[in-house]
Amino acid sequence: MSQTNNGSQPYTAPRPVRAQKASLAPLVALIGCDGAGKTAISSEISAQLNQIRPTRTFYLGLGSGDLGRRIGTIPLIGPALEKLLTGKARKTRSKGEKIPGLVTALVVYGFSLLRYRRFLKMQNTRKHGIAVITDRYPQTEIPAFHDGPGLSAGRPGNRLVAALARSELRLYQKMTTIKPNLVIRLDVDPQTALNRKPDHDLATLIAKAATTQKLTFGGAPIVTIDARSPYEQVKKEVMRLCCPVILGTS
Repeated sequence: MSQTNNGSQPYTAPRPVRAQKASLAPLVALIGCDGAGKTAISSEISAQLNQIRPTRTFYLGLGSGDLGRRIGTIPLIGPALEKLLTGKARKTRSKGEKIPGLVTALVVYGFSLLRYRRFLKMQNTRKHGIAVITDRYPQTEIPAFHDGPGLSAGRPGNRLVAALARSELRLYQKMTTIKPNLVIRLDVDPQTALNRKPDHDLATLIAKAATTQKLTFGGAPIVTIDARSPYEQVKKEVMRLCCPVILGTS
């Protein structure tokens, strides 16, 4: 692991001279199937590196899955409502399937707007010299999966839904013009992911595990780590990769 001061001295940001105004602090993105450990590892490593130089973690997922599972815990109506919403979401994600109505499209679009807002906040943080480690990262290579545009896979049923899909795609295209300095792919098989996330759908985990290998993020540097290994071992390897990028020692 490469460190420059072992945390004994506080990080001092360079003076904001003119030549540095357009520069951005480093960005490392953690991607992978649900259950790979992205959230916990990005949070812990960000906190550790923050002791050496200002570093923050940002969640760039939609959060829609967790919301659906919380809805499912509502007494009496929760399970039925979650099943209904999950069915509509699955149709929206399925290539060639008709997106089930304007209301569903508006909900998906709303989640994408929230993601775009978090992305802009992340970029503003980098402009202030604060390094960033993200949990997930938007992409346009695979619609509806792995943080791709949610309305680009299904078939719009009317002009309004089609307009929303085009607008959403433009948001994602704007976000993907920003390439991470490093993408760390946490690779985990579907069964291991299900053991760690028993409330998730196995078929969805299988699809995510298969498609994560296809993402290139516009040619950004990508390193794959076997996330089936014990948590502390995976975290140590992620830290080894993050240090030279975040601390500028590479």
